[in-house]
Amino acid sequence: MSFFIIFSNQYTEEEARKLGVVGWVKNTSQGTVTGQVQGPEDKVNAMKSWLSKVGSPSSRIDRTNFSNEKEISKLDFSGFSTRY
Repeated sequence: MSFFIIFSNQYTEEEARKLGVVGWVKNTSQGTVTGQVQGPEDKVNAMKSWLSKVGSPSSRIDRTNFSNEKEISKLDFSGFSTRY
């Protein structure tokens, strides 16, 4: 399963690694963060919950937008990173 996220980078990377999901995050020029997360459905759902309800200590969660969700046959990434 894969989807885009809006959130904060360092803590998102740490949580993704803790949960065992892969993908990436990137700051946007609009002051948000976008990215992609892949992994087993239960772990992706746990990451979505964390993004929606917990987040990084200094973040303000106005909303989360999960889109382009789909099942995939293999992971496109081997880890979780920040893109610049």
